[in-house]
Amino acid sequence: MSATPVLIVEDDAAVREALAQSLALAGLEPRAVGSFIAAKDHISTTFEGVILSDIRMPGRDGFYLLDYALQQDPDLPVVLLTGEGDIPMAVKAMAQGAFDFLEKPCAPADLVAVLERAIKTRHLVLENRRLRAQLERGDAAARMLFGTSQKAETLRENVRQVARAHTEVLVLGDPGTGISKVAEVIHLCSPVSKGPFVKRAGAGLEPHALIAALEMAQAGSLLIDEIAAMPADSQFALIEALETGADARLICGSTADLGHATEKGALNSDLYYRLQVMPVRIPSLAERPEDIPVLFRHYVALASEQAGLSAPEITPDVLAGLMAQDWPGNARALMSVAMRFALGLEAGGVTQPDASLGLNDQLAQVERSLLAAALQRAKGQASAAAKDLHLPRKTFYDKLARYGIRAEDFRL
Repeated sequence: MSATPVLIVEDDAAVREALAQSLALAGLEPRAVGSFIAAKDHISTTFEGVILSDIRMPGRDGFYLLDYALQQDPDLPVVLLTGEGDIPMAVKAMAQGAFDFLEKPCAPADLVAVLERAIKTRHLVLENRRLRAQLERGDAAARMLFGTSQKAETLRENVRQVARAHTEVLVLGDPGTGISKVAEVIHLCSPVSKGPFVKRAGAGLEPHALIAALEMAQAGSLLIDEIAAMPADSQFALIEALETGADARLICGSTADLGHATEKGALNSDLYYRLQVMPVRIPSLAERPEDIPVLFRHYVALASEQAGLSAPEITPDVLAGLMAQDWPGNARALMSVAMRFALGLEAGGVTQPDASLGLNDQLAQVERSLLAAALQRAKGQASAAAKDLHLPRKTFYDKLARYGIRAEDFRL
């Protein structure tokens, strides 16, 4: 997720440059232009940012821009800059739909505060639109696979792609990453989504039980979890069923190295290469720590609802403590912590650094925790977080890059 752009429309080059510098120093993304003509190509329903425009400009003025912007998107925040004596004009603009106005010259802190409110409003509007679109198109990947990181988005897109192809699918991931859930989402995104979704463990699945499961999954999908643990005669029976046209979509899951299992003879090589056509790999939490706050909030809300309790406050310190851990148990372990947290049984998994690690690794855990906590307190504003930690901005950004932390993931 990139920073939200702020489109600056100001005909005075010196003022335009000063505004852009103020916003950049505040961690925002200014896009400065000198006229309505230059601005209009940026303005549409897909524009993710907000607009900051002078009222008095030669040619098409701020009122014209406001009217044009609201025609393109009635929910697009437009903040107007007024000169001395233009207050009545600005009040009129508010009545016509402007988000807010500021009198020039304005203090950078006041400017940033108004724009941050506008940005938050824009985020909420776009998120609501996105959720409505998901409901309309029944996008199970977006509804059920949480996370804002690029790895989470790549997983959702991979799931959608393999779901559309009516072939066997192999879902791979470390323990606790949610293989069964991803398999179900593949089923729900597929052309056979209205059919049954049947799950079976590979271990101890005898041929007769396998055939029965395939019959139950007709016109739907069958998940065989830990496929390498399935008995050899059942693997042969599965290959034969696939070759004779089984009327069920086969999805296999594994936390093991199937290439190694094939070399050892635990997995039939014909079955392995057949499954390799459509693999989906689930990234671990260690690979996407920025998704931990999103997942934890979701799990806490779910556990609280199931227990009939009000969800407890999730403080920045709680999230920082969670992000400082490596989570070898992945989403399953995070869910367990969230359930205990929702029931008031622990303080959310905030732990001291793992003493079994070397000094450098322990220090890295603490540093990552402090960076995340500072960003949470600053609501994702990197400049403010860097100041809070008494770090130069470049040093702060270097540390974020080292730990794969993105400031925008902490913005509300």
